[in-house]
Amino acid sequence: MGWGWMPTQVQAQAATLKPHAQGPEVDEAPLRAHLALLSSDLFEGRGTGQRGGDLTVAYLETQAKVLGLQPAAPGGSYRQAVRLLGTRTLQAQSQLQIEGGKTAAPLLKFGADWVYSSGNGQALNAVADELVFAGYGITAPEERWDDFKGQDLSGKILIVLANDPYPTEAEPGRFAGKAMTIYGRRGYKYEEALRRGAKGVLVLHTEASTLSSWSVVSQGAFSEQFQLDGASPGLPLQGWISEPAAQQLFQAAGLDLDALRARAETREFQPVPLGLRLKGELHAAVRRLEQFNVAGLVPGSDPKLKDELVIYTAHWDHLGKIRGSDGQEQIFNGAVDNASGTAALLAMAQAAVRQPARRSQMFLWVAAEEQGLLGSAWYTQAPLWPLARTAASLNLDTLNFVGRTRDIGAHGAERSDLGAVAAQVAGQMGLSIAPPRVDVGGYYFRSDHFSFAKAGVPAFSVSSGGQYLDESPAVAEKRRAYGKRYHQPSDQYDPSWDLAGMREQAQYTLKLGRAVADAEAMPAWRTGDPFGAIKR
Repeated sequence: MGWGWMPTQVQAQAATLKPHAQGPEVDEAPLRAHLALLSSDLFEGRGTGQRGGDLTVAYLETQAKVLGLQPAAPGGSYRQAVRLLGTRTLQAQSQLQIEGGKTAAPLLKFGADWVYSSGNGQALNAVADELVFAGYGITAPEERWDDFKGQDLSGKILIVLANDPYPTEAEPGRFAGKAMTIYGRRGYKYEEALRRGAKGVLVLHTEASTLSSWSVVSQGAFSEQFQLDGASPGLPLQGWISEPAAQQLFQAAGLDLDALRARAETREFQPVPLGLRLKGELHAAVRRLEQFNVAGLVPGSDPKLKDELVIYTAHWDHLGKIRGSDGQEQIFNGAVDNASGTAALLAMAQAAVRQPARRSQMFLWVAAEEQGLLGSAWYTQAPLWPLARTAASLNLDTLNFVGRTRDIGAHGAERSDLGAVAAQVAGQMGLSIAPPRVDVGGYYFRSDHFSFAKAGVPAFSVSSGGQYLDESPAVAEKRRAYGKRYHQPSDQYDPSWDLAGMREQAQYTLKLGRAVADAEAMPAWRTGDPFGAIKR
């Protein structure tokens, strides 16, 4: 259903909201100050496991204390320890090569042609395994889809396509049509391959299927990779292969990659052995470490409802310092992604402490989002507040630095009662809800709200609208140009930015959270939503 859907209970709650209810006001000045500082070279890109990350946590902890937030972690602390396992591929020692084929197998170069790391926490993984093309690497009974067809893939290295199968004229809605489903996520493909006994996965990269350039997906291989410590061991080998390299590989195997991709779009597809073997050793430096979520509370004012909670989240980490294949180290400052959300939560907390809501409110800065939503995943496994008494999680990630808009993004809110309240609050602020979009990039699965959604808490990310008050070509170009700066060293703060839209986005999120915090009942998932795991 569209944005017009509003269950009776939520209609009643929304109707009780005063059209011009006064609430705490978010100030732009502290937002700008925090943004400028957090994205400066002083914080070294806020990298996970790096000095800049440690400085960021210390800064957030200090600010939470200054603002008057109460510590939310045990022992009167603002810090929740997140235990991680860090793995860095040692390229010089690692030697992997392709053997066999009908013609000479290509010599692939790390970084340029493929990137890989180990996911099982081992310092050494010996590889001598057959390569198999496994289509999309998906098993989805509800779609009558099985790319494996019962074949024994134990010990094999799978090459799989990114994303999920495309819709067809006969089935325009298969796998959610043009939108990406959870099956399109790289993490799902790794997990499914592991369940099948495979030893590794290489995801075939194309810009069309990933909406990212090769440089974006490959650059992380030159830095440390992280996973939750104590989680089940992952694959011995996991990574990406570029399209040109894959074409060479399949040619050496005497196979037509394009023809096989076309076959992979059908339910009849079966895994195809390439007649090639990946052989060599993957060496890695492995360490265990702690990072921290930072959590502060504004206790609720209602004697009964204060035991329930609304959470605002933003990830404090970015990519930090990365040494490229040329040996040069660069700082990835991450001004928009996500110093903007980190700063917004600080400005929102400053406003919220002046006027508590009926329910309690938590401001939660999570670690290691760029590493796979690890900080928020850890929180939902070891919550500081019972998830069954957590009304909603509202996330901020990559905020509007362009200017004010007539609308606000609430994509994903329609999955729960939050959709109706989101529309009501937008109306109070003179905004409209941005039209529903086809989520071709699977963005709903790519930010910290998703960890809460999987755990049963109604959650989504509040994003920028798209209807700018200033409709000049310069503004449109400013927004488009960010795509080239995403996850690049050029994502830096510019003092000339108009932050009125960013302040409004933060203000909207705080008003929405307060509306949920003041309502008589907590929101619930829509009937049939796959993430509504907690019984209220």
